[in-house]
Amino acid sequence: MQRDEIYLVDMYRIFVRERRWFVAVLVVVLACTFAFTHVVKPQWQATAWIQIGQVGQASTGQDPKVEPLLRVIERLQLVPFENEIMKSVGYSSSTPEARLFRASLKLEPLPYEGPLIKLTVRAKSAQQARQFAEATVTQLQAVHRQIEAVPLALAHARLEQIQSDLASTIADRDRLMQVANSKGGSDEKGESASAPLVAKVLLASKDEEIRTLQQTRSDLAARLGATYTYETSMMWPVYVPDNQVFPNITLMWGIGLLLAVCLGAFAAIARNAARRGQPA
Repeated sequence: MQRDEIYLVDMYRIFVRERRWFVAVLVVVLACTFAFTHVVKPQWQATAWIQIGQVGQASTGQDPKVEPLLRVIERLQLVPFENEIMKSVGYSSSTPEARLFRASLKLEPLPYEGPLIKLTVRAKSAQQARQFAEATVTQLQAVHRQIEAVPLALAHARLEQIQSDLASTIADRDRLMQVANSKGGSDEKGESASAPLVAKVLLASKDEEIRTLQQTRSDLAARLGATYTYETSMMWPVYVPDNQVFPNITLMWGIGLLLAVCLGAFAAIARNAARRGQPA
């Protein structure tokens, strides 16, 4: 009766008989793993969270953000823009550092948190990764300052105009109060003594105009405050882990050991099959 099953004891005998092949493959794979983890250049990763700036004084229905979220992401992914970032830190577009920066730059939109953009980038050292992340934010800040310059100037000009109109209206009200508080009588030309009455009527409209201007000034000043108007910036400092992200030594050795055992077992079984196939 022919047995097709393979028992553990049979596998054990195969590994004992072909242990040299098993150990040889195991050593070769582990040596390759050791060489890989020591030859490949390590990479560190930096993470930054970018808050898009906004100008609080925006028309109803318009986005107060300096630039829409998706447009910012498209801008950050433009190769010329990325080359400008590298140029700002002293690297040309053809250097290995620039190529690694462009290849590793990852952007994750967070529309419900600000909106924010989560940025990750890799470099050959922890300090360099931090530098690349900060340079990216600095370059984006420079672009957004140019975009928001005109809306900010118009908003501040409007605030100054409102303050000027308010001061002028208060001065008019003070003159009307003086007239309203003066004693009635006829002047040399025989004019009616109704000037105080007219002044009192006009005072009511001036008071209403002053309240409207004060409310408008307060709303605009609040909109131009730090709560509603701010520059593009990082929400928190750049985060760089203490350990490199590539290669992951623990993961590489785990994969190498598993691969070594599998290939060693395969080599032992294949050698045993070849030995059995040889004529006696």
